Amino acid sequence: MCCFSIARPVGFFERWFPPKVHVSATNIFARMTAPGVQALAYAMNLDASAEVAMILPLPVAPDSGEDALTFLDLSAHPRMFAELAALFDAPAMQAMRGGPSRAIPAPKTLAVHKVGSFIASYVPSRADFTRLDPRFRVPDVLFDAVPHYADYGFAVFQLEAGKATIHPMAFTFPTREPDKLFLPTVHVHDGTFQREATFDHALYYQAPRDHAGDETAWGKLTKDYSMLVERGGPMHRRTLQGKLPNQDTWLVA
Repeated sequence: MCCFSIARPVGFFERWFPPKVHVSATNIFARMTAPGVQALAYAMNLDASAEVAMILPLPVAPDSGEDALTFLDLSAHPRMFAELAALFDAPAMQAMRGGPSRAIPAPKTLAVHKVGSFIASYVPSRADFTRLDPRFRVPDVLFDAVPHYADYGFAVFQLEAGKATIHPMAFTFPTREPDKLFLPTVHVHDGTFQREATFDHALYYQAPRDHAGDETAWGKLTKDYSMLVERGGPMHRRTLQGKLPNQDTWLVA
């Protein structure tokens, strides 16, 4: 899931005509980097008229603590997804498989990390959002629509206003589903959740085997992108386009 939260409106005009966020060309990469540890990278084109926070709910293993996420700086690899896509352009490098309550001390502010072009934080639970920058919030509609997010952790990236192609945002986390890869494909862009949404996504993943209907590039990878990608292994791709059920994607790892 990617949820975009805009700073709280302060004036009459902003409350009645809140800023819009337009997202396109979303790319996601996932693989298990160690037993029970998943890596995830996320990039997209963004057009926002105000500063915005992108929030990714994650199936983090329970009781993992506030340092569960390890952020990775991919600012040196802004073309990572373009280079992964190029693996599928050369016919010799690809193949198709298969078919389609008591008083407690005031909580400390959550740690903030500078990761390439972004300011990022890890929010270990829904309740911990009160410890983040108060200008941003998660719409309650998200938890109403997807109740199992209630005990997820959250990666939060603060992005500047304007049009931009966002360089990959990446991190690793201990997952509660060690036999599955999680790709956050639910989206809430204007504070509302729709049962169906318009997708423009390319999902890349590395796993011991591909999934029915997905493409596989067999060409040797020459970069590991800060040890995010396994060089020498096949790369799989699934494309999501058009109106589809608004849900996250799980793949057998």
